[in-house]
Amino acid sequence: MADAALRLTSLLEQLLGAPLPLHIRAWDGSQAGPPGAPTLVVRNRRALRRLLWKPGELGLARAWVAGDLTVEGELYTALGMLSGLFWERGEDSRTLAQALRDPQVRAAVRGLVRLAGPPLPPAPPREEVRRPRRHLHTRRSDRQAISHHYDVGNDFYELVLGPSMVYSCAYWPAPDPAATLEEAQRDKLELICRKLDLRPGQRLLDVGCGWGSMAIHAAREHGVGVVGVTLSQEQAAYARKRVADEGLTDRVEIRVQDYRDVRDGPYDAISSIGMAEHVGAARYLEYASALHALLRPGGRLLNHQIARRPQRDESAYRVDEFIDAYVFPDGELAPLGSTVTQLERAGFEVRDVESIREHYALTLRRWVANLEAHWPRAVQLTSPGRARVWRLYMAASALAFERNRIGVNQVLALKTPDSGTSGLPLRSRTWGVSRP
Repeated sequence: MADAALRLTSLLEQLLGAPLPLHIRAWDGSQAGPPGAPTLVVRNRRALRRLLWKPGELGLARAWVAGDLTVEGELYTALGMLSGLFWERGEDSRTLAQALRDPQVRAAVRGLVRLAGPPLPPAPPREEVRRPRRHLHTRRSDRQAISHHYDVGNDFYELVLGPSMVYSCAYWPAPDPAATLEEAQRDKLELICRKLDLRPGQRLLDVGCGWGSMAIHAAREHGVGVVGVTLSQEQAAYARKRVADEGLTDRVEIRVQDYRDVRDGPYDAISSIGMAEHVGAARYLEYASALHALLRPGGRLLNHQIARRPQRDESAYRVDEFIDAYVFPDGELAPLGSTVTQLERAGFEVRDVESIREHYALTLRRWVANLEAHWPRAVQLTSPGRARVWRLYMAASALAFERNRIGVNQVLALKTPDSGTSGLPLRSRTWGVSRP
């Protein structure tokens, strides 16, 4: 009798202590759960073994990346339901160890073991990082982490990011479906240039320059000289070609260089867009101090960075297992308050903070749509597992921004001269962006 789905639904509800909102279809063809709901497809018993050997988020991620587990129906709806069960139960929700004290839960686990079959741990998918994740943030470990994420292939990123080749939150005029991703990314770059008050002849350092979009925009539209630094060889090669194609080689230099090794300051302005998440909490003051030292007195820093919500007990913070293993090895998110404090400790005067959280949700949904529209090509360029990583990571991140689990902020900071004269107008927010 084909009843794996019914048994699995019953066992999961005992484990979770809540009704399972998803429909389930199991490897034996059986189905259970509310009709009309998105379907969680458990393709084989190996998916259960992954969950048993690594309960929680990483086990689910491994099953998804390996193709043992998938979703049919609206992905965002399914992820929203799963997040309510696994990720949004609050700091007071019981841990697995606490749950296992319940005899019914222990019985459910034994039932899952019998249903899963031979209790051998499946090997992790090859897309998983296979090194100790100790968040050392040495120059070598940072190069390895950046390579894992960004050297997937420029052709793949072109599919996902579109012609703008900007891999950070865009700036949308409104949640207007007619607004293009390229227009919103151009508006974000222009917003940053205006916050930095870039003027012809100035020098800009773009830390973590990606594929060169910020450097090119600042040089072309504002007449500045730009040095862009990245740890990714593939990004640098792509950015240099774009710079040459734009005829900007006399104004833009792209280097493969760690920000800690930049020695040719002072700069008039520094942009750091989506880079500080890779720095790590232990190195953040070093990062902020290095940028402060590279600025001339009166120079400005625009730090564009994802932030997490603060916890009541910060010592309990743990890096997201899926993101760490498959997306951003050694990446760490800090609360906004911690970032501002560290910038101030480094000597900066923080002059403006703008939250653009909702903008990132809109951006991510466009990236997911691009990936899904070019799915066969994306799989061909990378691997089925890698493409599944990106689809899950971006869709789940969009929901996280929408639900205020994480945010993103632009912090404008000043290296204020000893005289105390900031050079900013009394009303600083004069950088509105309007399209021609």
